[in-house]
Amino acid sequence: MTDKPHCATATPRPVIFGEVLFDRFPDGSTVLGGAPFNVAWHLQAFGLQPLFVSAVGADPLGEQVRTAMQDWGMDVSGLQTSPDYPTGAVEVRFHDGEPHYTITPDSAWDFIRAEKLPPPPANALLYHGSLALRQPVSRHAWEQLAQQTGAAARFIDINLRAPWWDETLLTPWLQGARWLKINADELAAIVPQAGDAEGRIRSLFDTLPLEWLVITQGAAGAAAVSASGARLQVRPEQAAQVVDTVGAGDSFSSVLLLGLAHGWPMEQTLQRAQQFAAAVVGLRGATTRQRAFYQPFIDHWGL
Repeated sequence: MTDKPHCATATPRPVIFGEVLFDRFPDGSTVLGGAPFNVAWHLQAFGLQPLFVSAVGADPLGEQVRTAMQDWGMDVSGLQTSPDYPTGAVEVRFHDGEPHYTITPDSAWDFIRAEKLPPPPANALLYHGSLALRQPVSRHAWEQLAQQTGAAARFIDINLRAPWWDETLLTPWLQGARWLKINADELAAIVPQAGDAEGRIRSLFDTLPLEWLVITQGAAGAAAVSASGARLQVRPEQAAQVVDTVGAGDSFSSVLLLGLAHGWPMEQTLQRAQQFAAAVVGLRGATTRQRAFYQPFIDHWGL
């Protein structure tokens, strides 16, 4: 990140690859979700017009996803329809206030086809996690997209969900990361050989081409470490009304990407990401169709 904003013509366009699904809550409610979808949804509200690449089934839920995206003004050219697999769904349960997820296997987003990828923009800013790469078909599509975009900047939010990840597969994916967002548990999981958090952080910078590593810490906020050794910390300014924490990390990621696209200083970006995440935990689920929810941030940030 730089301290100077990019001019409008230089603003990169986010290409968001991965899962879209419906989060099903214990109270019977369902909310559109999936980490990449959540990020794309928020970025659309903030005016970046992301290209979201995923797949839904040829079913009523798939039509709901497509209609919701169109109503929100999103580009649907990257949303494929699978005739063989259903639109994704996740059962959400809460234990001690923390969400736990049962993720349906063999969902449409596991079968994103490389031959159906839309042409990527020339000024792409790539985002992906690890969950959508659990199956070889979508994994091949991602590899093809990464090849097509060449040296495009890459933001990875690994978003580990047991049992849907494998260290041997994760390691090569991380090699392209310029920015990596992770939580403390994930940091310990991907660098188990280091004895403490500092050792794990050093290991990542020794082995990856990172510019920034962002570590989310739940109620404690988040920390950012740069390749040059700069360290930043942000904490919630005040206790928020918490409905659930589903999608809080995704909302944080969306503002990190927003800051990258607009060239905001990292300290400012962290503060804004924390502010937005603190508001999102007041929602049921990760997204809302109420544009008024976003307006105070748009006004305050000058978007």
